[in-house]
Amino acid sequence: MTGRFDHLPNRRAIIDRRALADTLAALEAEDRTILRHAATAVLKDALDAGRREVERRLIEHPSRGLEATSAQAYLVDQILRLLFAFTVERLYQRANPTAAEQLTLIAVGGYGRTEMAPHSDVDIGFLTPLKQTAWAEQIIETMLYALWDLGLKIGHSSRSLDEMIRQAKADITVRTALLEARFVCGDTALYEEASRRFKAEVQADTARIFIAEKLAERDLRHKKMGDTRYVVEPNVKEGKGGLRDLHALFWIGKYIYDVQRAAELVEVGLFTKAEYRLFHRADNFLQAVRCHLHSITGRAEDRLTFDVQREIAERMRFSDRPGKSRVERFMQFYFLQVKIVGSLSGVFLAHLDEKFAARGRRFGLPTLRRSPRKMHGFVLDRGRLALPEDDFFRADPARLIELFQLADKHGLEIHPLAMRAAARDAKLVDEVRDSPSANALFLDVLTSPRDPELVLRWMNEAGVFGRFAPDFARVVAQMQFDMYHHYTVDEHTIRAIGLLAQIERGALREDHPLVTGIFDQIVSRRALYVAVLLHDIAKGRGGDHSILGAEVARRLCPRFGLTAAETETVAWLVEKHLLMSATAFKRDLSDFKTILDFCEVVQSPERLRLLLALTVVDIRAVGPGVWNGWKRQLLSDLYESAEEVLRLGHKQKGRADRIAAKQETLQADLGWDEGVFADFVRRMPEAYWVAEPDDVLAHNARFIAGAGDARLAIDAHVYPGRGATLVTIYAADHPGLFYRIAGAIHVAGGNIIDARIHTTRDGMAVDNFLVQDPFGRPFDDEGQLARLRTAIEDALANRGKLADRLVAKALPRVRAEAFEIVPNALIDNKASNRFTVVEVNARDRPALLNQLAHALFQSKVTIHSAHVATYGERAVDTFYVTDLTGDRIVASARLKTLERRLLAAAAGEEIDLAA
Repeated sequence: MTGRFDHLPNRRAIIDRRALADTLAALEAEDRTILRHAATAVLKDALDAGRREVERRLIEHPSRGLEATSAQAYLVDQILRLLFAFTVERLYQRANPTAAEQLTLIAVGGYGRTEMAPHSDVDIGFLTPLKQTAWAEQIIETMLYALWDLGLKIGHSSRSLDEMIRQAKADITVRTALLEARFVCGDTALYEEASRRFKAEVQADTARIFIAEKLAERDLRHKKMGDTRYVVEPNVKEGKGGLRDLHALFWIGKYIYDVQRAAELVEVGLFTKAEYRLFHRADNFLQAVRCHLHSITGRAEDRLTFDVQREIAERMRFSDRPGKSRVERFMQFYFLQVKIVGSLSGVFLAHLDEKFAARGRRFGLPTLRRSPRKMHGFVLDRGRLALPEDDFFRADPARLIELFQLADKHGLEIHPLAMRAAARDAKLVDEVRDSPSANALFLDVLTSPRDPELVLRWMNEAGVFGRFAPDFARVVAQMQFDMYHHYTVDEHTIRAIGLLAQIERGALREDHPLVTGIFDQIVSRRALYVAVLLHDIAKGRGGDHSILGAEVARRLCPRFGLTAAETETVAWLVEKHLLMSATAFKRDLSDFKTILDFCEVVQSPERLRLLLALTVVDIRAVGPGVWNGWKRQLLSDLYESAEEVLRLGHKQKGRADRIAAKQETLQADLGWDEGVFADFVRRMPEAYWVAEPDDVLAHNARFIAGAGDARLAIDAHVYPGRGATLVTIYAADHPGLFYRIAGAIHVAGGNIIDARIHTTRDGMAVDNFLVQDPFGRPFDDEGQLARLRTAIEDALANRGKLADRLVAKALPRVRAEAFEIVPNALIDNKASNRFTVVEVNARDRPALLNQLAHALFQSKVTIHSAHVATYGERAVDTFYVTDLTGDRIVASARLKTLERRLLAAAAGEEIDLAA
């Protein structure tokens, strides 16, 4: 051995090679196949025992990732050496070996680095001096069959030396794998010759090309994985800031300087000792997480999903703290490590840049667009903002903020060595935290009309952001343990600020026409940017983060230089930042009291504009796919209704006037005969005219007229403005109609996001459902729509058991089981003058809406509208109901019974859905 495994304690407890060699030597059989199977059985027992020992050590010392991966590699090494020796000496002995009959077995890839998680592939290579002989083919084939019998996943190659060199030159993947090649057993002279030729013929004078290819490969991988470190279900190996990024740094250092271990990167000047310690700690932690991942899932799994995060946090002995669970603390530590990997990558590449980049070019990074005249003591280094001397920040700590303000103002990249110095000296910010000039510089960056997201992210990477605003430091790398938020709190916040800047520039006009159009009317621009920064600042503290965040705002805003009026505006926005989305998504906007209650809180058109902008960027920054046309439409409807009330007052346009205006518009659109239209108007209840928008009214009228005397008619068409499909059912009204239709739509694969239920004066139901597919898109495939119509017809005709079909539907989010959600039912008689408003919070699952509607049916209440909102694994379903006489439900006994039934349905306890 080369000493590579000397750090492993009590190696013989993992595998005793000498004892196993004696056991193999004692095996006797005339038939070669029988002998191979006997040897394989011995090695299989040893492999299983060794794995158990490695697993035991991992459980006992759950944070020793590098030790666990080395132990796994050591175990495989000994198995391979024993198998090779047995195959060569017992199965295919050479009486008089020729020069061509030489064979070397090497470890490559992660196995070559001696880093193997429990279910990692075993990457090996067989080397021969020349073309393979029959003897070498027999050895290779026999070993591979034996390794497969052992249950190992083998990645293998067999090459002559010439083939190895030719393929390494042509393929970057082969070259990288061979770069980490390590001798395991066989002919040592052959291995040494292979190593010499690789360095002389492949590595020599190709460092710059290798670096460029590796960086391009890294960028492509990052893009594929979402191009951020801070996704809440990260890929430990391939994700940004993960193990592969650490490997890339080592590969480049090894290619250039021929280092054998990461610690040697310090000796060649690519890292300081302190930076290497950070590298080692991140590597050790990430390797441990990956080992636990493999161990728990029983496979080569590298994605840290919600369903395993809790168990790994427990294994690695994280504990709960007030306001923050063990899993959130574990994930915060994880994100801090990947953040460190990003910082180290920047420093590492800066050294390479100085050494290898051609004059005026830097590995494809952006070049300087213009030269600023005033640099305030900073200097330009090939287009990047740099420091004139190493103690530049110590002389004036305010420069730590000015560095980023200048970068933003002049559109400059910051030199990685300046970033390294900023990270090292970030604690000096404490001295200028209360300085008006430093706070003014920070506010310039935050409210920049250029690209505040990029510069704030740099400031966060350097650790300056958190030192300057300690409240922000508390949410750096903090995950939110749910399936709704895709990013950590700091990443979500910085993305939201970037989105706000893009909206202000008009870059997102197509996605957000309303907020783009009103942005010029916003007077309190600074307050809006600060509110976006602070809206989630108090997450993880226990208690209501909106109220706690408002307290932080009142304390922090004066320090930033905001006026008393601006401070109060920011505090109000932070405290109410969920109000607009909650109202739009959970309440019936056609109920005028909803608008009046909302306006009573908002009180001014300026606050309404600010709240809309904050709400839009907050939702959009949650993650891809969360924002959609339906949410845009609901927020627009709420804004326009509230803006009218705040501008004119609700008495300017009463209910009767609004209904008359809608009917007049509809008659003009339809062009019907006066008498025919009057008959139609008389059939429809007053609430119908208030609830439905003009385009739906027109569509319903034509559909009902076309249905004639039919007792059941179903229509479905895409409703582009809402990003959903409008499904209209015209049927004879009867009790339980809604829950049956809801169940049928789910059976057909649709998700109901909104529903309005109307009964004509002659006993027909006109029910409008907005339906999406499970991915939030319109439900518009012809096959889907055909299944939808059939499912509804079957449900209303009571053909087949709807309950059985619903139970058979698979869970849409299997990982949702990782979250504990206690069902909650809220019944409110103050939210509407005409209806009892019922809101149910529960784990999202198939048939939830159907079961809740059935509970309402059992409670003998009439549903007038239903509004469905989902937040990852959590569903919030809101119903506007009355009793059978059309009055609100006020009797306490009935309310308690209703609540009990809803809670049982929300918990999935109600199973008889066919009643």
